Amino acid sequence: MIYIGIGSNLGNRIRNIENSKYLLKINGIDIIRTSGYYETLSWPDPSKPKFINIVIQSNTNFSPKKLLKIFKIIEHKLGRIRSIRNAPRTCDIDLISYRNRILSNSISIPHKSMNKRNFVLFPLFEVAPHWKHPKSKKSIKKLIFSLPIKDITSIKQI
Repeated sequence: MIYIGIGSNLGNRIRNIENSKYLLKINGIDIIRTSGYYETLSWPDPSKPKFINIVIQSNTNFSPKKLLKIFKIIEHKLGRIRSIRNAPRTCDIDLISYRNRILSNSISIPHKSMNKRNFVLFPLFEVAPHWKHPKSKKSIKKLIFSLPIKDITSIKQI
């Protein structure tokens, strides 16, 4: 299975996410399951607009490199402007996990910070409650419970 994270903190955040899902589908990326919407403070600067995030499960045959190329095209199409790192954005699409593989060349899989991010772990748990981190072999539950308490209490499903 492949897990993809989608987030937005500018404009109509839910519409941006739904448009992202639509554009993934028409680009040949099937969606098997979708989590609910999770709202969190912007990271790393909580003074920025709040994010809404989801995780989708797919079983596409595209390579990680091809997926990332499609993600960049969709982000651009939906108005993402790449300026400073972690700036607010209409759309952010990340490859979270790819068939339990570990890659660390030009692409890092699983996503290198996913185990520290509530906005990835909570929606991933919803779509894949038995998922294990390919590198650490920790269960998704164990990863969630190792988050700081403020990260567990500050996320809300909407």
